[in-house]
Amino acid sequence: MPEGDTVFLAGKKVEKAFAGRVLTRTDFRHPALATTDLAGSTVLGVRTVGKHLFFRFSPDLSLHSHLKMDGSWEITRPGSRWRHPAHHARVVLEAGGVQVVGFRVHDLELLPTAEESRLVGHLGPDLLDPQWSDEHEARAVAALAREPGRELGLALLDQRVMAGVGNLYKCEICFLLGVTPWTPASEVDAAKVVRLARKLLLANAWRHEQSTTGDLARGRRNWVYERTRQGCFRCGGRIRVEDQGRDPRDVQARPTWFCPRCQRGPSPQLRSNSLKNVR
Repeated sequence: MPEGDTVFLAGKKVEKAFAGRVLTRTDFRHPALATTDLAGSTVLGVRTVGKHLFFRFSPDLSLHSHLKMDGSWEITRPGSRWRHPAHHARVVLEAGGVQVVGFRVHDLELLPTAEESRLVGHLGPDLLDPQWSDEHEARAVAALAREPGRELGLALLDQRVMAGVGNLYKCEICFLLGVTPWTPASEVDAAKVVRLARKLLLANAWRHEQSTTGDLARGRRNWVYERTRQGCFRCGGRIRVEDQGRDPRDVQARPTWFCPRCQRGPSPQLRSNSLKNVR
């Protein structure tokens, strides 16, 4: 699933290419929106909240989407060849010689802009909110501390705590804190967790490469995430990967990478199938 910084960058790119232009063609390939035509509306901007994205149109209309595991918004020119199969396109928008296509985007809904909170009001503070303040941090800290016995990794993925952290940052935040993702939330400094999460997302918000080590070279960007073969970026030791969630078969379970040497705290018993070369 895309992290919050990936969605943020996608929104900014589309806004730069599209904002201020008048729609000349719209093609909604979604049952509930199949008859919708927004031609003549002006693209006012794009708003992102965690992993949610809103296109805003005049006079007061928003198109909501969620990228889920495999969605993307691509910018191209009308008539040009798409990078993805046509049957994956669910929305085609054209304005001023620019075409924006939503491939495999999910949860599409048109709604009044004033009602956007109906879809994202339950989320915690957006870590990439340009209006981020001490009040936002305090809310996230309080939400993280609300369930002291909860596994830190699961709390980090809970968008109701703070919006934007995905599996990559979950693993890397826990590594940088020196604890395993199964460590109870009560055993870490909640304020430090929130500040670290925001720092990492901000560092990567304006580039495609996601790095938590500060190194952008391929194979050197992460400390433990997807480093089963390479080993820990800090100590070189063997990385373990275990599913974290209610059940490995549960859709909510996530493969979770960690370094037993650099991270203290509880972890699942080593299972015969847990150290897979490819995840």
